[in-house]
Amino acid sequence: MTRTMLAALGLGAVVMLSAGAASAQGTAPAKNDYAKPDTWLCRPDKKTDNYCNVDLSTTVVKGNGSETTEAYKANPRAPIDCFYVYPTVSNDPGAISGMTPTSAEINVVKAQFARLGSKCRLYAPMYRQVTLTALRARMSGKTMPGANDPATRQTGYDDIVNAWNYYLAHDNHGRGVVLVGHSQGSGVLTQLIVKEIDGKPVEKKVISAILMGTRLPVDDGKETGLFKDFPLCKSPSQTQCAIAYSSFRDTIPPPANSLFGKAPSPGQFAACTNPAALGGGKATLHAYLSNGAQIVNSGTQSTWVKGKPNPTSPFVSVPGLLTGECVQKNGFSYLEVHVNAVPSDPRTDTIAGDVVQNGEVNAAWGLHLIDANLEMGNIVDVVGQEAKAYLAKAKK
Repeated sequence: MTRTMLAALGLGAVVMLSAGAASAQGTAPAKNDYAKPDTWLCRPDKKTDNYCNVDLSTTVVKGNGSETTEAYKANPRAPIDCFYVYPTVSNDPGAISGMTPTSAEINVVKAQFARLGSKCRLYAPMYRQVTLTALRARMSGKTMPGANDPATRQTGYDDIVNAWNYYLAHDNHGRGVVLVGHSQGSGVLTQLIVKEIDGKPVEKKVISAILMGTRLPVDDGKETGLFKDFPLCKSPSQTQCAIAYSSFRDTIPPPANSLFGKAPSPGQFAACTNPAALGGGKATLHAYLSNGAQIVNSGTQSTWVKGKPNPTSPFVSVPGLLTGECVQKNGFSYLEVHVNAVPSDPRTDTIAGDVVQNGEVNAAWGLHLIDANLEMGNIVDVVGQEAKAYLAKAKK
């Protein structure tokens, strides 16, 4: 993976947050029409090219090396909705992406969102995001045409606002909804909550916001900060709350130059809420690790079981191998991930997911590439429990 690709992934959220604060200049691109099915990666009523209707079968690799196959089934009658904004993945040539899905968008929605179809109806709009191409240029000291135009940089956020408003007007029908994002997607959703949801009547429909790979600022000693009516989630039965985290190996903690794990202002900390243990403490991570395509080309797992060929399923689960805990260390707040390696067992003693450049791990990025994969099973469980709590409250 190149340095510029990894930089793009992490800087996406930062760029979008700063873009949202900029005053509009120049001419903004024409609005997308979210009434058109092809502006969505996933919608419950999308009959063709619905990229959430994919193979999510999983090989479960146990500690003794034995393997079983876990099937997946979506719930077409799920009682709540999920609305997803994906991270920086576009390799389109301009400063902002086009609206034609490529393998990048298709792979990431499969890895980070489609599995939630067992608990909710899935909505994932395309949007004209800041591209990897533009961020590569920025990191190399060059400027792409239009890259510094606030109106251009605002386009992705404006797209998501339009998609959100279309969803509310035509699809929601009073249902509860979970917001889900990663990296640039989390940055866009953070803006959306601050500007369009927090403190407004619509907030009562938002069950939770799951913001991965970001640094959501919270005031010291409190459960709120940037958000006023969305405290950090402390229990799966809590609703109208926020889950946010960035993950690092316990053996490679965030260095001083890390973009993740540190709030942007004094008197605040970066939120860390572990979906596997919302109340705190260590817990086993129910990971669904990609057995092949990643969000970007970060490499694949060399082997899952020593001496055996890798399975062919798109995902692998490794029960008991990974534990995680939200920690505050050296001025950082982050999800600390531990690999419970047992060298005498045939199962792998490590997992792929680090950002690697020139053959070396870049510690500043932690496990950003697999933030979602590490906790996907736990997130599915939390969303299911939140849905029950929300529906129970709605009946009162």
